[in-house]
Amino acid sequence: MKYAAFGKTGLKVSQVALGTGNFGTGWGYGADPAASEAIFNAYAQAGGNFIDTADIYQFGQSETLLGTLLEGRREEFVLASKFTNGAAAEANRLVTGNSRKAMVASVEASLKRLNTDRIDIYWAHHPDGVTPAEELVRGFEDLARAGKILYAGLSNFPAWQLARAVTLAELTGAVPIAAAQFEHSLVHREPEADLFPACQALGLGVVTWSPLGGGMLTGKYRQGEKGRAEGFGGRVFQAENSAQRTQVLDTVLAVAKELGVTAGQVAIAWAGTHGATPLIGPRTASQLNDNLGALSVALSLEQIGRLDAVSLQVEAAAGRVPKAWA
Repeated sequence: MKYAAFGKTGLKVSQVALGTGNFGTGWGYGADPAASEAIFNAYAQAGGNFIDTADIYQFGQSETLLGTLLEGRREEFVLASKFTNGAAAEANRLVTGNSRKAMVASVEASLKRLNTDRIDIYWAHHPDGVTPAEELVRGFEDLARAGKILYAGLSNFPAWQLARAVTLAELTGAVPIAAAQFEHSLVHREPEADLFPACQALGLGVVTWSPLGGGMLTGKYRQGEKGRAEGFGGRVFQAENSAQRTQVLDTVLAVAKELGVTAGQVAIAWAGTHGATPLIGPRTASQLNDNLGALSVALSLEQIGRLDAVSLQVEAAAGRVPKAWA
């Protein structure tokens, strides 16, 4: 496992981060404690040191499991968690959203579940459409001054909101917005139009989720597997629902055959060529092992060019990037 500086922070994080949305079975789909432990230990043994969770994941079970797994080795990992949605199916309106009240209530509850005294990177999970950037920035600053978080980040925010929050934090001397997280894959390249350039200009650490398109880019759904196509009610999933997307998967499979690796490994390796830390979210140890195999995949410039060409056609067809990119 290789390591790199995370944005403008002094953190040195591993090539891939471990997403733990599958740790627990509270959503009716996921990994039980034994399977979660096997995934966590294998990731750590491979040199991984970046763990990402959220209070909503498996309705708090993910954080609780991590609290046990991190016991005795907390300082070996960068621990990130998120708030906005609450840790229950029908969370009270006062503990959801991005208000300072929700933020304080959420961080206190997460710290208890994680069995730690602070969260290294604390993300607002997504915009709530109500809370102004000023309140969000001040809330992060209060938590940092209290020693409950070390860094602040914004997940799934549009580029303009991200830039505004970063600027407000700079102007007010608040704890910096140090990182951004958003979806990015060969079938979701929209962030390359604005989020990636914004993050580069602002010096932010970048984490990208769903590099496998919810599993679509592994090709497994062509074999009749269900996975996230049904496991999360069809959420966090990119379907093979167009001729262009079929061309993308065909190209991924062709490159994988050329290299003697799996399609998923090609997709993750490609995601890692954009200056971001791809976030993998395996449900089984075998899926983790396959994901980690991407670290040894070296895509040639010609192969990257083919993948880029066919995947940009998908984005252009959907009207998500300028057609001149295709």
